[in-house]
Amino acid sequence: MRTIIAGIGVQGAKRMAVAGADAVATVDPVADGVDFRDIRDVPLDSYDAALLCIPDEAKIELLDHLLSAGKHVLVEKPVLAAADDDLIRLAALAEKTGAVCYTAYNHRFEPHFVHMRDLIRSGRLGKIYSLRMFYGNGTARLVRDSAWRDQGAGVLPDLGSHLLDTLRFWFGDDFDASFRIRGAYRHENRSFDHVVVDTEGDLAIQLEMTMLSWRNHHTTDIYAENGSAHIESLCKWGPSTFTHRTRVLPSGRPPENAVTLVQADPTWEIEYAHFKTLCAEAPGSQTLTNDLWINRTLRDLAAAAGVHDMVREKAGA
Repeated sequence: MRTIIAGIGVQGAKRMAVAGADAVATVDPVADGVDFRDIRDVPLDSYDAALLCIPDEAKIELLDHLLSAGKHVLVEKPVLAAADDDLIRLAALAEKTGAVCYTAYNHRFEPHFVHMRDLIRSGRLGKIYSLRMFYGNGTARLVRDSAWRDQGAGVLPDLGSHLLDTLRFWFGDDFDASFRIRGAYRHENRSFDHVVVDTEGDLAIQLEMTMLSWRNHHTTDIYAENGSAHIESLCKWGPSTFTHRTRVLPSGRPPENAVTLVQADPTWEIEYAHFKTLCAEAPGSQTLTNDLWINRTLRDLAAAAGVHDMVREKAGA
């Protein structure tokens, strides 16, 4: 599959390394050594798919260009739009032209995330009472020094989109919940660098995201009728541990099964292989339903926190 990479920053470099010999051209408006400055200058007959590693505000316009031409697209998360109509139109366009429009949430391929999905769906945990996820990195200063990153709702769409997508990965595509802002802070940045959201109901959920975790870290804690399940760290920040504890009645120390992985991040290669399979076997099958839900949730949360321009429309790479 002939692939072009648009946006040669940190993410673009990772995608280019994984694409390997598939990569036939690079695009970036400012980076040195690229083949094109604008993706619209790349001859349409020279490639089959594009990997978009570009700022959020440029995505809708470039997705429109690529999908209209029937080009498959892997676009870095999140896909944000000021109005749902934009995403609905893009989904219809992909279906019409037979193009795959795939939003990259690489944590779906994290080994312990797959394990957690399988455990939840097996029913072995019984009724789940509460779930807490924490996702933190130490990028506050890098974001502050970037004109295009330190704007809008900051860490909320950046890391919050991962957490929302993970809920749907674990609980199914029809998962829904109404979230509220518990805290949105601008400790060091113009945009939010620390946000906590939660929801009420039979399943109590708390999601915490921050750019102020000087050691990059992730934790998940699920408490349920028949025990609990926990994730400590990601492979890229390893060691990463998955722990399943089985409840003892009426009370007592539960037996536990723990698996620790010490390995490089496998998600980029697995996700790219998944994308290529979609392009070969299921063109035009992507509905963007998940993106619609994530976009609406993030937009409502941002507005509740006082940010009403989460997406600024302008052209990009």
